[in-house]
Amino acid sequence: MSYSFISASAEFTALCQSQLELLSRGVGAVWSAVYLTEELVENKQGRLVPLAIYPRNLMQQGQELPPVSLTNNLQQLTTQVQLSSLPLLQGTIVEKQIINPEKKLDSEVKKQLVLPLIYDTRVMGVLVTQKDEDWQPQELEQIEKIAQTLALARFLDHRYQWYQKQLAKQESLRQIEQDRLDDLLHQIRNPLTALRTFSKLLIKRLLPEDRNQSVAKSILRESDRLQELLEQFETETQQKEEENKALTLSTTSVRLTTDLPQSSHFLLPGNISELEAVSILEVLKILLISLQEIAAEQEIELIAELPQNLPLVIANAKALREVLNNLIDNALKYTPTGGKVVIYIIEKQEQPEQSWLGIAISDSGYGIPFEEQPKIFERHYRGIQAQSDIPGSGLGLAIAKDLVEKMGGKIEIISPNQLGKNTSLPGTTMIVWLVVASEN
Repeated sequence: MSYSFISASAEFTALCQSQLELLSRGVGAVWSAVYLTEELVENKQGRLVPLAIYPRNLMQQGQELPPVSLTNNLQQLTTQVQLSSLPLLQGTIVEKQIINPEKKLDSEVKKQLVLPLIYDTRVMGVLVTQKDEDWQPQELEQIEKIAQTLALARFLDHRYQWYQKQLAKQESLRQIEQDRLDDLLHQIRNPLTALRTFSKLLIKRLLPEDRNQSVAKSILRESDRLQELLEQFETETQQKEEENKALTLSTTSVRLTTDLPQSSHFLLPGNISELEAVSILEVLKILLISLQEIAAEQEIELIAELPQNLPLVIANAKALREVLNNLIDNALKYTPTGGKVVIYIIEKQEQPEQSWLGIAISDSGYGIPFEEQPKIFERHYRGIQAQSDIPGSGLGLAIAKDLVEKMGGKIEIISPNQLGKNTSLPGTTMIVWLVVASEN
């Protein structure tokens, strides 16, 4: 007889059967059975449902153990355990038979022993056993140990199945999100290919001295950047999929790992650990071509005060480009029309053998309140700007800080910066500090 509401694994059922057999051989039990408590439903009486019996031929002889209602004793015990956390009893003799009372038992059957399966203040079932002779103290002790074993096993089995269900739900949700992301990436590819093609055509058709030539090259360069990001993201996604499959939990074993998830670096082409001597001027030269156009469109004055004899810094060129692009874009975004953004260099020496070079981006914009400054590098945090109509995801500064620190640098914020004359626009200065490369 099977019951759909019984949630017990084959492994737990086999354990119960082996323990019941041990009772027969070890203490001479005539028969034994394990009942599990049905999941309680509001306004319904709880029931005990049979899971295993020994000898098994009792079932074959038509002596099926029916579901039964919790006896008053067990209902009272459940309440007591939940309220006062009573320890497992050393054996409870229940006079009322738990099997079908309409069936007449053999006259030699004298007593029946019922032990609740209790773990963590929860009654999860009962162990029922009986023999034709009086129970001896050492036998009661052995039966109690078996009941404790079954209680712990039932608790672990129930918890394991709960985790399996949660994992299945999470996997289902993850797959839905993955499908949505795959659809988005697929739809991005076609317009990106078209954008790259159009920019190449513009470069061919424009004369070398045409000022739009540099704009067309910038479009192609940014298109290539997007293409590179997509390819690296897809590669990383495939690797994560393979790792997830390798760590999938089977129904018979659980594979545990203490490895923490590694942060994603698909936003940065190449390996972030590949640091070298980098020219800040070369990185900014490429960025300023497009950023000057953006500033002009927004009627913002973008000023770059960059000396030509700057020393090289220890960095990753692509990472530094990502950082400066985010910071300058932020400065333009939060500076109103008629304002200005100034890029300049600061040099300092903290130790005789180590010099630092700071790339400062100052704006005459809205500024950042002092109480919000410790939080602005948190992912998705936008502070009071979230209440404005300025679009943003709150990721730019978080990404910039993460990349700067991975390059051995640090990022500093100053607000207000006194760049503008308007007191209602205190302005903000972001400084990226990087170690100066040794001349040796």
